[in-house]
Amino acid sequence: MSARRLVDLLREPSKALWLDARAWNGVISAARAERLLGTLAVRLQDIAMPERVATVLDDARRDAEREQRIALWEANRAAEALVSLGIEPILLKGAAYAAGRLEASKGRMIGDLDILVPRERVDDVEAALLGAGWEWVKPDPYDDAYYRQWMHELPPLIHRERDRMIDVHHTILPLTARPKPDAAAMIAESVSVGGGLRVLCAEDRVCHAVAHLFADGDLSGGLRNLWDIRCLLGEVEDRAALDQHAVRHGLLPHLVRARRLA
Repeated sequence: MSARRLVDLLREPSKALWLDARAWNGVISAARAERLLGTLAVRLQDIAMPERVATVLDDARRDAEREQRIALWEANRAAEALVSLGIEPILLKGAAYAAGRLEASKGRMIGDLDILVPRERVDDVEAALLGAGWEWVKPDPYDDAYYRQWMHELPPLIHRERDRMIDVHHTILPLTARPKPDAAAMIAESVSVGGGLRVLCAEDRVCHAVAHLFADGDLSGGLRNLWDIRCLLGEVEDRAALDQHAVRHGLLPHLVRARRLA
């Protein structure tokens, strides 16, 4: 019931006017569990509500703003580490939404920094990041070999001073996944957001979010990812072009499902 109320409020913020204290407790708990509390706070910022609820939501909104500043600084540090290689990292997920000032960034909490680089340059990127202060999170040789043979990213790295993680992707799905996205095309059609950073084009941002939710085998955090997709769909001007990108990446059935659920 609380999750349903959360969805209702995201869609129609005016419904907050009819919530009692017990309903608010449930909604806030559900939003916190789904990492949507900051998003909810932004959606409801013009709605009158009890003082205690307003305090919780104000705190969540400030937390999200702080997390985005930190994430964008980490992105800046990654770009600086790679500038000598002539590589502009492509931001993914939350950092991309924040850098592009997209609707999906409003109130969104951001965890690890995710970047996409050409597969043939992964070794160079790895060496540059290690030289700039990042270290391995998973030193076990088995884990290391598993990531390098089967996954779509390097083993995660963490900065020794700032304690922030970075995931270096060379494609958007594990190599064992049935869909085989065209990462080279995604990189070629990415767009600059300044500061030596890039983001995927609008169509590929949707495709990546869809792949992450429906083709990556893990539905934890699914409601937040679905909200991302809803926002990202609203920023695609040409539905036919989006369908073409989804076909190229082997994700059309997943896109159809995402449209219906969003």
